[in-house]
Amino acid sequence: MIAYSAIVRMAVFQFFITFANKQITSMKIGIIVAMDKEFEQLKKVFQNDQDIILQQCGIGKVNSAVGTTMMIADHHPDLIISTGCAGGADTRLNVGDVVVANACVYHDAYCGENCNYGQILGMPARYMAPKDLVDKAIHMQVEGIQVREGLTVSGEWFVDSREKMQEIMTHFPETTAVDMESCSIAQACYIFKTPFISFRIISDVPLKDNKAQMYFDFWDKLAEGSFEVTRHFIEQIKQQTNNKNE
Repeated sequence: MIAYSAIVRMAVFQFFITFANKQITSMKIGIIVAMDKEFEQLKKVFQNDQDIILQQCGIGKVNSAVGTTMMIADHHPDLIISTGCAGGADTRLNVGDVVVANACVYHDAYCGENCNYGQILGMPARYMAPKDLVDKAIHMQVEGIQVREGLTVSGEWFVDSREKMQEIMTHFPETTAVDMESCSIAQACYIFKTPFISFRIISDVPLKDNKAQMYFDFWDKLAEGSFEVTRHFIEQIKQQTNNKNE
């Protein structure tokens, strides 16, 4: 039986052979979301941009890791962005604010005393985002929207109660946002050497909420247009890339 590590090395080798033969004329950005509602919003924003690859991967860690691997294999993006909505852990956040992850970690992984809580054995304790992209995001000026840098934690749990959020924060008190996909996307990107950043719109703040009412209100009243901030972020990244190429 071929060891898992050997399979990963073979996949990475094949990826780089293909990537080395590709002539890059502009920055290609892959955007991954989990849900139908998020995908419909993004299509409205990016439907005419030939340099953007949109993908709806499905909810959770396995779906998002598979989707990321397929995107890298099929399109070889220069950057992958995990976007969509997330729960806010910091009570200073409001619905519609944005959290850009400087790092991602699993809130529901435990591999024993030889690893940090949230770390998968053989993988980094946390998946760090490129500092230049984080800095670009937090200095972005979008009227009426706060952009915050912080830790995003991911796991197989829709956090709809204060008790669950408090449980997560016992392990990660510095948590800023919680979702179900960003860390698994980050792990796949780490394996295949693809730059990654998580850029999430806050749909609810469980520590200020009751039974996810903020979340349902977000989709009923506030979601339309909220992903425009993702467009602003990508425009700045592409402008920075164009300036470097001139």
